[in-house]
Amino acid sequence: IEAKPVKRLCRTHSTITVNGQYPGPTLEVRDGDTLVIKAINKARYNVTLHWHGVRQLRNPWADGPEYVTQCPIQPGRSYTYQFTIQNQEGTLWWHAHSKWLRATVYGALIIYPKLGSPYPFPMPKREMPVILGEWWDRNPLDVLKLALFTGGAPNVSDAYTINGQPGDLYRCSSKETAIYPVEAGETILLRIINSALNQELYFGVANHKLTVVAVDASYTKPFTTNVIMIAPGQTTDVLLTADQPPARYYMAAHAYNTANAAFDNTTTTAILEYESAHYSAKGGKYLKPIFPQLPGFNDTATATAFTAQLRSPCKVKVPIEIDESLFFTVGLGLINCKNKNSPRCQGPNGTRFAASINNVSFVLPRSTSLMQAYYQDQPGVFTTDFPPVPPIQFDYTGNVSRGLWQPVKGTKLVKLKFGSKVQIVFQDTSIVTVEDHPMHIHGYEFYVVGSGFGNFDPKNDPAKFNLVDPPRRNTIGTPPGGWVAIRFVADNPGTI
Repeated sequence: IEAKPVKRLCRTHSTITVNGQYPGPTLEVRDGDTLVIKAINKARYNVTLHWHGVRQLRNPWADGPEYVTQCPIQPGRSYTYQFTIQNQEGTLWWHAHSKWLRATVYGALIIYPKLGSPYPFPMPKREMPVILGEWWDRNPLDVLKLALFTGGAPNVSDAYTINGQPGDLYRCSSKETAIYPVEAGETILLRIINSALNQELYFGVANHKLTVVAVDASYTKPFTTNVIMIAPGQTTDVLLTADQPPARYYMAAHAYNTANAAFDNTTTTAILEYESAHYSAKGGKYLKPIFPQLPGFNDTATATAFTAQLRSPCKVKVPIEIDESLFFTVGLGLINCKNKNSPRCQGPNGTRFAASINNVSFVLPRSTSLMQAYYQDQPGVFTTDFPPVPPIQFDYTGNVSRGLWQPVKGTKLVKLKFGSKVQIVFQDTSIVTVEDHPMHIHGYEFYVVGSGFGNFDPKNDPAKFNLVDPPRRNTIGTPPGGWVAIRFVADNPGTI
């Protein structure tokens, strides 16, 4: 893990990379494999690596989030991650899990079935990772540092990328645009990963249908769509058949934006290129690619319709009798400042932004990881009094009293009994603005049993839950101004 010169958007930056690559190396393994990965930190920042979506059964110290499962790897030091893939196959990814280093430190983690086990869909002729990302035309850690100083929102990205390249619509970028070669008639598997820090994205391929066959390394009932919506941390596997006239077609991605806030409204592109149509017949010039139709930036109806189609391939074992029912309000909060004109209080009306769940803004430890403190029974690092429900009930998606906008800071955890059947309802709030908040649970996959808009109704909404074939995921977004319900069994001990 070291700084290397990377040129994008006409400028060269000293960018944190892995093995000199941006994006980093793709890891290709099989279900049942044990991975041993030695991370040598030659950068000037502390760093950790997270294997996003890997269950890490009985092995949480290999998971990677800094000051949660481990202290970070200091500059000049190394750490060896070792873990075994157990009953998982499909597309996952890995990334730095320390501050904003994951803006450039990330790569695909592809898990093939065990030898002799076929895919539950026709074998594609070839497979290709499509890694969507965000690019800042400056050091991403400086962007974060400025936001933490001012208390305001961080500057939005300057470009989106596909496999690290912004594409034809950005300055100084068209020569390196990613190209995906196909032969007429063949079916390929695109393993799509959203590695962006902040932005949900729409993705489509001009004139081609996409058949969704898996999300977050879990197979789905196949369905066909023109466009997918993918949140940060999520993966989506799609089959694409090259059944159009031989030509060059743009793959493209742009923002699905749900907050009343600034966002990067640019579009990244790559090219699906039929091998028989590389050049035009006249003068050997490149054929101009055809552009796809993507939904509008704020098209929530299309995003909702897409996620509603996701189903497990068959009946699954969803927890029915719930032991732990948690209700988490998710969103922004504002910390009041004594001096509203302070340069450190540049949020709305002289405040500081703070993320919040159930009115708690989480504070990471500074010298001891949560896992170490728990394992060694060290007092004073965290408490286990995180509220299972909001301390005060209110109209979460309505006009919220300003008295409820200020969260408390704390290192508070929820303690779950091993084997307990857990339900969590994530409820978005209209504090500051409604927004689609991607939620990821480390070391777990969960079933998404229901979602809706407005406030969750505990009396009536559970009757509409899908307890037969809900999709299994490791990352899910709260609908803007709505809620999503998940269920899982707490069978993986550790601090997550």
